[in-house]
Amino acid sequence: MAVNANDLRKGMAIRHNGSVCIVLETQHRTPGNLRAFVQATLRSVNTGKSAVQRFGSTEKVEEVMVNHSKLEFSYKDQTGYIFIDPQSYDTVTLQDEILAEAKNYLVENLSLEVLFVEDKAVSVELPSSVNLKIVESADGIRGDSANNVMKPAKLETGLELQVPLFIKEGEIIKVDTRNGTYMSRA
Repeated sequence: MAVNANDLRKGMAIRHNGSVCIVLETQHRTPGNLRAFVQATLRSVNTGKSAVQRFGSTEKVEEVMVNHSKLEFSYKDQTGYIFIDPQSYDTVTLQDEILAEAKNYLVENLSLEVLFVEDKAVSVELPSSVNLKIVESADGIRGDSANNVMKPAKLETGLELQVPLFIKEGEIIKVDTRNGTYMSRA
């Protein structure tokens, strides 16, 4: 399906130079006495690389249909990360390249949004925070209670981050998935 470049929006998938790209950002520009154009930041589904591309405002672009699915993480094995669709009970295997940093937050039964383009998973969207258990953390030193003193802690997923001194091994904490920081006790 062809659409005008003016109709490009964030999150759309288009075919550009023979490959499928996701639109990350668009800006409509009208410079002085020149013709209007749309400047779009595109990320290639195949390579993962981003580039800025200009389109004439009336130029036609081929839109590719995308599908968002809510999947639950089940387990990890040698083939990849196994997710299950809670409605149909179909399983989907995702690789490290698609998950990227998201694999640091995956715990059993965690729901996340997976973007499919032409029946191929291309990206995942985590919830803004997850609850994770601390498996390894040094004890706080008595008397070391200056403002906002932090110590390293290792979580059940292998992720390491800084937590306040009062947090102990075995506790469950809330972690911000956008920047990988401690938020609070869960």
